[in-house]
Amino acid sequence: MTILLIKLFIKDSGDGRMTAKLREKYGVLSGCVGIVLNILLAVAKLIVGTIANSISITADAVNNFSDVGSSAVSLIGFKASSKAPDKEHPFGHGRIEYIAALVVSFIILSCGLELIKTSIDKIMHPETVVFSYPAAAVLVLSILGKLWLALFNNKIAKRISSVSNKAVVADSLSDIISTTATLIALICARFTSLPVDGYMGIIVAAFIILTGISVVRDTISPLLGERPDPELVKEIEQEILSHEGITGVHDLMVHSYGPSRVFVSAHAEVPADVDINVSHDVVDNVERTLKEKYGILASIHMDPIVTNDAHIAELRQKLGWIVKQIDPELSIHDLRVVDGPTHSNLIFDLVVPYKYKIPPATLSEMVTREVKKLSPTYNTVITVENSYI
Repeated sequence: MTILLIKLFIKDSGDGRMTAKLREKYGVLSGCVGIVLNILLAVAKLIVGTIANSISITADAVNNFSDVGSSAVSLIGFKASSKAPDKEHPFGHGRIEYIAALVVSFIILSCGLELIKTSIDKIMHPETVVFSYPAAAVLVLSILGKLWLALFNNKIAKRISSVSNKAVVADSLSDIISTTATLIALICARFTSLPVDGYMGIIVAAFIILTGISVVRDTISPLLGERPDPELVKEIEQEILSHEGITGVHDLMVHSYGPSRVFVSAHAEVPADVDINVSHDVVDNVERTLKEKYGILASIHMDPIVTNDAHIAELRQKLGWIVKQIDPELSIHDLRVVDGPTHSNLIFDLVVPYKYKIPPATLSEMVTREVKKLSPTYNTVITVENSYI
């Protein structure tokens, strides 16, 4: 069914590229499917919940109506996020998708809180729940429908890397659990007069609230700016280093302005004795390749380094060994050696993990002490920094 819907409504160019327009089509399809399925489930549950006098079934119906609103917000988010860059938003509108997912989470949370209130009232003032096979059948069909919707959105989420679709998957799985609890309450109504229905309504609401909190957490992270995918970082580094004339790369930063809107800045190390125009041409080719292969807009800074001086090469190796002895997670780059009549300045950057236990000043002193053992004429000028990847 999933493959059939994609074939019917998504016209792929066949070149394997996930363009913004193609991504929008997947998002609109998932939103429309979610709206139609949730309306059908909500209406069916509302009817049988009213007939059976079951608050948990009615609560489940309300949850499906909230899912309709969530799907509509996601659909609008996909449409808005695909808008082209403009004067006010030169990096595009991709983050609107995250805002849409945040709105969805607030809808989910408000529904969950309202259902807890209703369920408590049902426990305090219990009413007889009438078991019926049609009601049980609707709940079983709902579980199967939500299972398919979760698989459907999971497939799309993987294909287009969408936080909105991942949120729908989490919501659908939560709905499966809550609907199962509702089914248990309906079956229990045949054997006991206890207000199981009200308690199950609270369980349903609790799952709804937990889902809402999960969506908030997953949405706020990319809005704040999260660590890039390690696989993407590895591919970018390998692509830059694959070009002849580039000997190293550091200070790589990956800036995301929404799905499929990635900007990269980096420092590429080039031999200092090569014509600057030649190195500049190499860097231009790297930026062009990243754009063509990955859709990434890159800005690469050239760092000329001495590659044909055996003394500096040996110093670079020894400095690397020194910092690794202090902590294997440390590394250096941008080594420059400025020689004078009485001393030499070793200027370099020292990369440390976030929340490193040793303060920068103390760490610099530790490195300096070890460098002095190599030669008392060595002075160090160290910049301690974090890696953004």
